[in-house]
Amino acid sequence: MNRNEAVTLLRKKGYKMTGKRKDILSFFEKADGYRTAKDLITHLEESYPGISFDTIYRNLHLYHDLGILETTELDGEKHFRMNCVHHHHHHFICKDCGKTKEIDICPMEEVEQLLTDYSIEGHKFEIYGRCPGCKLALA
Repeated sequence: MNRNEAVTLLRKKGYKMTGKRKDILSFFEKADGYRTAKDLITHLEESYPGISFDTIYRNLHLYHDLGILETTELDGEKHFRMNCVHHHHHHFICKDCGKTKEIDICPMEEVEQLLTDYSIEGHKFEIYGRCPGCKLALA
């Protein structure tokens, strides 16, 4: 999903497009991976002095509930990124910097064969590790 698609969805659902909401969308559209609420507030503090975590979390949860953002948890902290809706894929996620790489394979065909008596309603497949840049920095 891109910023314009998100703005259209928010307006369609009856939400006002404030400067903060637009800036939050821009932040995630430009991000090259998952980001935390702390990353977002650090980015917004210059333009919006005194912005609260309540405002940040309220908007993050709204965007997640509407399918604009997707989440994952790294080291016990929730991370967010723009939802990828263009095709079915999964992610490699760098545990150090949050960058993602799309993986265009899906193990669900094999998993479905193991769960024939179950009703599968969704899935999420993530691989964690270090990207080439972070791996090199450790060497």
